[in-house]
Amino acid sequence: MKLTMDAKSILPQTVTNEYHGNKMAKHVFYAIVALTIVRSLIHIIAPDGGAQSIATIPLDSYSDVGRATVVYMFGVWGLSQLIMGIFYLIVAIRYSCLIPLMYLFLVFEYLTRIAIGHMKPVTLAGTAPGAVGNLPFAVISALMFFLSIMPSGNGKPGRS
Repeated sequence: MKLTMDAKSILPQTVTNEYHGNKMAKHVFYAIVALTIVRSLIHIIAPDGGAQSIATIPLDSYSDVGRATVVYMFGVWGLSQLIMGIFYLIVAIRYSCLIPLMYLFLVFEYLTRIAIGHMKPVTLAGTAPGAVGNLPFAVISALMFFLSIMPSGNGKPGRS
């Protein structure tokens, strides 16, 4: 299989629903879409926004104002994730030729999360999923990016 790393693989002239990459990368993208939307809804709907119940931020030790601020920020973060999740869903359903570009956004997001975590560390009561998952998600997204720009193997677009 030949790796076709040209700008047209990432930024096609015409945006269509023709996906030419490896099918596994497309199916992993579907899982990422679902995960992004579910995660966003948890941040929006959960009473603590997932701040304490998931991210182990010790909200019990914060003042009422501090607690409310953190919960608000998690809710707004959930909204941002929901917007991205809906955008990913649109790409998955209607514009799948943009999946390689979406993987580049995911690599950027997870590597930047790691960098921000080092620049602005927080004290947690336990281990947050992001502390464990950001690097693996960055690596998986990078691998899926490379698979997404590889031809499907049968000479035809990888539409499935």
